Amino acid sequence: MKSIKGIYLLLGSNLGDRMRVLDDTRILIKEKVGKIQKISFVYETEPWGIRNQPSFYNQVLEIQTGLSPHDLLKSLQDIENEIGKIKLGKWRERLIDIDILYYDQLIIDDEYLTLPHPEIQNRKFTLIPMCEVNPDFIHPIFNNIQKELLLKCPDKLNVWPLNTNLV
Repeated sequence: MKSIKGIYLLLGSNLGDRMRVLDDTRILIKEKVGKIQKISFVYETEPWGIRNQPSFYNQVLEIQTGLSPHDLLKSLQDIENEIGKIKLGKWRERLIDIDILYYDQLIIDDEYLTLPHPEIQNRKFTLIPMCEVNPDFIHPIFNNIQKELLLKCPDKLNVWPLNTNLV
């Protein structure tokens, strides 16, 4: 398969050495998935959904890969398992979570995968780093650029940058 650009991932961690977890995850993505094209700052964010837990470190990556969307999902799940992901429940603490935000302009909604990610427009912790990486990327369903989605976002949780870009 031809290598596709315009694929965006969200990394999140709120357990353990969060920065190291993100570093290790990026290394595994480079080794097993494809080339990292762009990378956002790491942002510390208040927890979404369930507030009584540690804050998250979040980061958006733009990658290039030859994997299909479903093969990409499987590879990312394998990386999560290798890092040590244990699911404690929806919106609960996690060592690592890797979400596919966009796979170019594809729209998929099946039992395994929904693209674009259905909550992008509702989460500042996704939109702020996404705007850093590609503020003019057009959401294929809403037909808005990321900057417009951020302006309309109802999320009031705090999101603040921690460091400079890393690759």
